[in-house]
Amino acid sequence: MVGRNGSIDWLCWPRFDSPACFAALLGEPENGRWLIAPKDEPIETSWRYRSGTLVLETEFRTKEGSATLVDFMTPGDRADVVRMLIGRQGRVECRSELVIRFSYGATAPWVNRLDDGSISAIAGPERLVLRTAAALHDEDLKTIGEPTVEAGQSIPFILSYGSSFRDPPPAIDAFDALKRTEAFWRGWSDRCPEVGPWTELVKRSLITLKALTFAPTGGIIAAPTTSLPELIGGVRNWDYRFCWLRDATFTLLALMHLGYYDEAQAWRDWLLRTIAGSPEQVQIVYGVGGERWLQELTLPWLAGYERSPPVRVGNAAYQQLQLDVLGEVADAMFHAAKGGISLTERGRALQPVMLSYLASAWREPDQGIWEVRGERQHSSIRRSWPGSRSIVPRTISQPRERSKHLEVGERSPTRFTRTCANAASTTISKVSCRLVARNGSTLVCCLCRWWAFCLQLIRA
Repeated sequence: MVGRNGSIDWLCWPRFDSPACFAALLGEPENGRWLIAPKDEPIETSWRYRSGTLVLETEFRTKEGSATLVDFMTPGDRADVVRMLIGRQGRVECRSELVIRFSYGATAPWVNRLDDGSISAIAGPERLVLRTAAALHDEDLKTIGEPTVEAGQSIPFILSYGSSFRDPPPAIDAFDALKRTEAFWRGWSDRCPEVGPWTELVKRSLITLKALTFAPTGGIIAAPTTSLPELIGGVRNWDYRFCWLRDATFTLLALMHLGYYDEAQAWRDWLLRTIAGSPEQVQIVYGVGGERWLQELTLPWLAGYERSPPVRVGNAAYQQLQLDVLGEVADAMFHAAKGGISLTERGRALQPVMLSYLASAWREPDQGIWEVRGERQHSSIRRSWPGSRSIVPRTISQPRERSKHLEVGERSPTRFTRTCANAASTTISKVSCRLVARNGSTLVCCLCRWWAFCLQLIRA
């Protein structure tokens, strides 16, 4: 996370849910950050991404001149942050301040210089290596520099992550890395079809979604941060660096609608590995590698974003029951199959098992889509979404053997007929949902979404 002041205040390596080595976002600069900015307050600061990429440019204009700070992470198996200070006009005196604090801002590392002049910072199993031609020195457990750039001059800084018990990660060329990174992102984003005047906005959204994908496993996270409060001063500060099946499904559908099926297949494979086992044990959220245990802890040494504690890591919502998430999963698998990603043997075996579980569990109380912490309620069944009349079921001709009538709610002027597969007897069941809001309008319940989605999956 890069601020307008040129400071990286949040960085987790090597995974989205790894402990942060820069945690100033949730605390103080002493909890870890990497600042590169003019020594004097700039007259003007502007931001932009280079077109079609995730390469960020921050332009500083001072009384003496202007300079651009270019920030990017290299794609692939390496873990590098590259920062390039480029002089545009005149002469700009800058300050570099690197404060490394592993374990979410708690652990100061052992810092020394390697034979090639690079700076190594080690704590426990982790190592960061900084390489730059700029002069640097130690000061109060910080690495300080005062680089000056003139028009046409570039000073690269490369920070690489590795294991302390292995050799330091090899050096890379910053300019070559920039070319390769731009080529990677433009090659990926240029596959986006034209959607009229919204093309650039859609492309930027696609890039953001791609950036939330953990490439080694295909898992898609909800956000790269933790503990940003819903309201400043509030306590609803949750860790969203995990894969919610519902959120990832919507992301997947957006990618597939625009033709990005490689991501769809990677996520489908991640899903089948992750939810393997009994449907009763399917969670709403998992780690990027498919981890099930996401123990929630609070970090008392961090003051919180804008002084809004507590700071949490992990998320206890993994223990919640939200029945509607199975419908979202079924819908994603249906659309993946519709897009040409054939179901695997494991995927086909999952269908009747999942339907059988839904047939027995749909009346059970759960926490609902808002993940309210407390006693379970019938939120996914009796709470509906106003204005959802457009959710129309897909039906097939006639029941094969028998049908049964399920009614939800007590009074309704309108009846919505739903058709679902009875997994136990491979028959088709007719479902009528009768729900009415307090104002008398008819609503469509989440149960109807489950059956419609699961029917899609069965028919695929």
